[in-house]
Amino acid sequence: MARIEGTDLPNQKRIDIALTYLFGIGRNNVKGLIAKSEVDGSKKVKDLTEEEIGKIQKALDKGYKIEGDLRVEISENVKRLKEIGAYRGIRHTRNLPSRGQRTRSNARTKRGKRLTVGALRKDVRAKLETPAATKTAA
Repeated sequence: MARIEGTDLPNQKRIDIALTYLFGIGRNNVKGLIAKSEVDGSKKVKDLTEEEIGKIQKALDKGYKIEGDLRVEISENVKRLKEIGAYRGIRHTRNLPSRGQRTRSNARTKRGKRLTVGALRKDVRAKLETPAATKTAA
């Protein structure tokens, strides 16, 4: 199993698919990465030599920000938006969608489980009604 930037790439996959397991590398980035490293993209990960893995590693170090560095940069950007009080920062703070999606009927993933408003459990309702019943009886 090849290990690049702290991520194990699956042996049975082709290298152009396996590289997408790295955070920050997608299908479009893979094309340029393979071209820079001069490795055959249709090769399986288990068939790669140490030299080819080294070429891929060098190409990644030169032109791509991936894994930990990219995660840090993204979190700093979000933190900056929150500090300056930008609309997008406020949306991040409130755990709401920040790219214009509607929230009236969707956004369940971001907002979490539905909370019913106005409905009380039976035991809570009974506690609330008991003092009122004693006042009317007296």
